[in-house]
Amino acid sequence: MDDDGIETDALAADQGPGPGAPIPASAAWREGDHPGRRLFFPLGDLDLEADPLGTLPDTVLAYETWGTLNKAKDNAVYIAHALTGDSHVFGPAEPGHHTGGWWNAMVGPGKPIDPAKHFIVCANVVGGCQGSTGPASPHPEDGRPWGSRFPYVTMRDMARAEIALMDFLEIDRWRLMTGPSMGGMRALEWVSMVPERVGAISPVGSTGATTADQIAWSTAQVAAIQADPRYRDGDYYDAADGDGPHVGMGIARMIAHTTYRSAGELNERFDRSYQGDSDPLGKGGLFAVQSYLEHHARKLARRFDANTYIRLAQAIQSHDVGRGRGGVETALARYTGPALVIAIDSDRLYPMQNSQRLDAALSGSDGIKVVHSPVGHDGFLVEAAQMIAFMDEFERSL
Repeated sequence: MDDDGIETDALAADQGPGPGAPIPASAAWREGDHPGRRLFFPLGDLDLEADPLGTLPDTVLAYETWGTLNKAKDNAVYIAHALTGDSHVFGPAEPGHHTGGWWNAMVGPGKPIDPAKHFIVCANVVGGCQGSTGPASPHPEDGRPWGSRFPYVTMRDMARAEIALMDFLEIDRWRLMTGPSMGGMRALEWVSMVPERVGAISPVGSTGATTADQIAWSTAQVAAIQADPRYRDGDYYDAADGDGPHVGMGIARMIAHTTYRSAGELNERFDRSYQGDSDPLGKGGLFAVQSYLEHHARKLARRFDANTYIRLAQAIQSHDVGRGRGGVETALARYTGPALVIAIDSDRLYPMQNSQRLDAALSGSDGIKVVHSPVGHDGFLVEAAQMIAFMDEFERSL
């Protein structure tokens, strides 16, 4: 339901293992794999908001840090990742990390979020597939992957786990909390739950509550995975390479990717052109846009996990900061700190009215900042110069 790297220097974040490798049943990070830069926080039992299980036992969060926490502990920045992102927000592809940092354009030396000035933290969410406890993790009772047994998790469950990590790191208050799409949703949960612990917030291309339209798009994605006979009701981790639910997850990705791009951009970029010398008119070829979507489907299958896709899509569907709090506006009124709300003018997944509602509800927001882009939702990645300018000005004002 949101992307983590397409066309810019974030391109590396969406590549995954080489195209010649067989597609694994799951590309989840598993115990025994190279840890890369990951650190691991043993949270213990995590209370769950909605699942009948009640608690997720022996929960672990995988996280990464850059920079140094200063003596005053006032330079900490939390970056919350999007649907198919993870803790590797900055850096190259390297052992343990198939892909480069998903927000290299925003994080790094000389960038608005700079490890020379900031202590930067990013964790893989609960339910994720890159080191945090998720469906591919061993169940504490039998050591087999959780698979179909993994519980339903909400944005609030994820935020509570992140708050526990903050306590573990002995940080009282984030200087800034930011993230795109699903990351922005969690940032909004934070300021609804513990507003005193967030110094400033910047949700990017996000929303205070998922709409029926957004839920509809993600429902089709979940259904595509569940309809794949190789999904095996979520218990596919013992399957051989090539025998996992990569077809269903690929279809889910194609549906999602269509929402990440604008109709105008797709039409302008591909029109009705054929892919190479092929002929799609009854001769088995592909339109260029079809080849493009299939390419992104294959790439995701080489670096992600189908059960995680479902659980995180469901968590996004659960998102409503106003649930049980008197509505979105009442929930966000608890937070009075600085807010930078960024929207993309051509975004059809999280359209500008979502950000306008946030701007009206957050007293510390001084109007939305609009990224002008023909691309759509992915504009927050593609239009790096505009994004950097907005974030740099905001960060310097804190």
